[in-house]
Amino acid sequence: MRWFTVLSALAASSAPLVHGASSQAYTWKNVKIGGGGGFVPNIVFNPSQKGLAYARTDIGGAYKLNADDTWTPLLDFADNARWNYWGVDALATDPVDPTRLYLATGMYTNSWDPNNGQILISTDQGKTFTPSVLPFKVGGNMPGRGMGERLAVDPNSNNILFFGARSGNGLWKSTNFGQTWAKVSGLPNVGTYQADPTDTSGYNSDKMGVSFVTFDSTSGSSGKATPRIFVGVATNTSSNLFMSNDAGSTWSALPGTNSSWMAHKGVLSPAEKALYISTSDGSGPYDGVLGAVYKYNITAGTMQDVTPVSGSDLYFGFGGLTVDLQKPGTVMVAALNCWWPDGNVFRTTDGGSTWTRLWDWASYPTMNRYYTYDDSLAPWLGPEGTADSIVTQIGWMMEGLSIDPFDSNHWLYGTGATIYGGHDLLKWDTAHNVTLKSLADGIEETSVQALLSPPVGPTLLSGLLDEEGFVHTDLTKAPSAEFQPSTATGITGLDYAGQNPKTIVRVGNGDATDGKQIAISNDSGNTWALDYGSPDGVSGGKVAISATGDTVLWSSSANGVQVSQYTNPFSVVSSLPAGAAIASDKVVNTVFYAGSGNQFYLSTDGGKTFAKQATLGTSSSVSTVIVHPAITGDVWVSTDKGLFHSTNNGTSFSAVSGVAQAWSLSFGAPKSTGGYPALFAIADIGGVGYFRTDDAGTNWVQVNDAAHGFGSASANVIAGDPRIYGRVYVGTNGRGIFYGDTAGAAPPPTSSASSVSSTSSVHSSTSTTSSVHSSTSTTSSSASHSSSSSSHSSSASSSSASASSTGTLQTGYGQCGGIGWTGPTACVAGFTCTVSNPYYSQCVPS
Repeated sequence: MRWFTVLSALAASSAPLVHGASSQAYTWKNVKIGGGGGFVPNIVFNPSQKGLAYARTDIGGAYKLNADDTWTPLLDFADNARWNYWGVDALATDPVDPTRLYLATGMYTNSWDPNNGQILISTDQGKTFTPSVLPFKVGGNMPGRGMGERLAVDPNSNNILFFGARSGNGLWKSTNFGQTWAKVSGLPNVGTYQADPTDTSGYNSDKMGVSFVTFDSTSGSSGKATPRIFVGVATNTSSNLFMSNDAGSTWSALPGTNSSWMAHKGVLSPAEKALYISTSDGSGPYDGVLGAVYKYNITAGTMQDVTPVSGSDLYFGFGGLTVDLQKPGTVMVAALNCWWPDGNVFRTTDGGSTWTRLWDWASYPTMNRYYTYDDSLAPWLGPEGTADSIVTQIGWMMEGLSIDPFDSNHWLYGTGATIYGGHDLLKWDTAHNVTLKSLADGIEETSVQALLSPPVGPTLLSGLLDEEGFVHTDLTKAPSAEFQPSTATGITGLDYAGQNPKTIVRVGNGDATDGKQIAISNDSGNTWALDYGSPDGVSGGKVAISATGDTVLWSSSANGVQVSQYTNPFSVVSSLPAGAAIASDKVVNTVFYAGSGNQFYLSTDGGKTFAKQATLGTSSSVSTVIVHPAITGDVWVSTDKGLFHSTNNGTSFSAVSGVAQAWSLSFGAPKSTGGYPALFAIADIGGVGYFRTDDAGTNWVQVNDAAHGFGSASANVIAGDPRIYGRVYVGTNGRGIFYGDTAGAAPPPTSSASSVSSTSSVHSSTSTTSSVHSSTSTTSSSASHSSSSSSHSSSASSSSASASSTGTLQTGYGQCGGIGWTGPTACVAGFTCTVSNPYYSQCVPS
């Protein structure tokens, strides 16, 4: 199943590296999950160049197949301004000039994506692209995204392309290799089906549009426009298949199909002079309970129903469809949504007269499986158990299915979680036992919601939509299993207990029927126990666990903020707004922090009640609150108006100069032993990017580059590694998890730590601020994000003394020294000024 993340406004500029900060070279690699992790709507082979194939995904971009069965991502350069490039609604590889590749990209046709779509044009097989912006939106993550292909290159005159649009925008044509487009008039129907006309968000109520475009290569001659073109449209109330015999000038309906079922695919079998069509009564990829497979005889002009199953065996529609160009009459089709007991694939070698299948019943509940299953590249994939010990292996949401046009043994198909296939397909027709293997190596398509790199134990823990989450002990190997017990459809929050870091809490994203969603591990995520104090039917949001691990604070937009101690039933925290960003202190067990709007909150009673502290300037939303892992009261807050730092438990804050907006934050390992931890931020510092500061905000370096844009900044999460200096993890909404390590020396500082200037202060009504570090760049605002992050340490605070009043005693837990500090250096009775690092000393109990 593929979930979507609603994204906010985009940055104005698409320039990848126009920043006020310096940059440092990093080496970036994917954390291997190995199975894909999301919906792969189609795999397309080029019919002219052996071994050339591409896969498209709904939120993770496009990939090119390598000779060793691995895949290379093509759109990793997409940055915050071009995040919708990762939604690929259609793909065409040029059959005349295989160097040419075209992608129709755009994420949503409703307001979630404010930009129109584009055709990305490549003349070097995806190494580089030039966009041709369309006058309408494209929906790579909209309903019906497995239909197609909607984009096709004329096989006789490859300067000509046709593209079938959504939202009632009809059919479009280019005659100059996709550079410009004009609408085609005369198509009788432009696809009027809506999954849910009452959906006010516009997601399910958008018109599905044109479903596929297929040229009949046998009808023309080289150098001239192909006269015969087939088009399917997503309509279930009238004719939805059309043919043109004059290169698209006029169109006529093709009779003989059930017009209540929409054509998903139209695949030409040139040797048979036939068009095969798969249909379903739903638009997919989730729905569809009836459908058929048809064969249109082009010469005779007749339509034949060649559906593989009938009667009670037909309880699904059909999606994936392919022909073997080496063996005329060999066709395969996939059940689009055979949710139980497993998906299925059907094969004929006689043009649809007879069919065999990938599995059938022996006697319930025993299944005859005509394949050997291999998930060694992603062992977490399966098999998955269902009722009566039946296991699910073959997959679901099966819209993409392809036989290699040069190798009849090689086949691939996409599911909602991976790409399966193999290299012994012809055994299907003899031994009837093929190898079914996960072959998505290199396709990392997960939607990452939470990352945690704890100070002890595994290198990384991840929380994902669709695949729960993983413990990563080796970043180069796929995990063996997801978190268990399952909390249904994904993990949205992770945190560790500062004084007992093997204790970790997670929150799931199940629906109202999925039971408990909070789980706790006491062994670094190896085993988990459900928190039976958590209510059923409440899910999602972010979570924080207290310093010793006895208290869990849980914040979500839908269900407000709740707290529980010792796994007792959760109670409502009425003093915090719903959806507040939260963090726990990593030193003092009773202290929690929160931010919402422009307000910062502090709790000193274990999260039961929160009191307002300082305001956060003119901010209107808080993304993340984090706390120094070893110093109580040292708090950082990211907002839509910048980055704020407090050294006194949030009693007062200073705005960090040069940061116009910030989203996810995380501490990493310090540059030197005993130094202030590196701070990583997804932020706007003269432009949106990914940054690190080693001196608490005085100097910043950008760590991403033009080849690694990471998509939408507001949807991503970041985590520094507390054990490896410079290492950082970036969780994306569609391209999985990246990890980066320094590959070059950091640039020289742009300002001296010994002459730090005080930034503009943000005060509560009763206090003034301490001196805070500044950077020197100016910024412009960018996209906003709402998420919280794992948290750190602090304790109850009182008003700090004036930073300029050197004769005044500093209050408990306040700053009392450090490079650049000009405030009090002596503490009130009962507290001693203790050095934490060169930049910060604190009044701690004597």
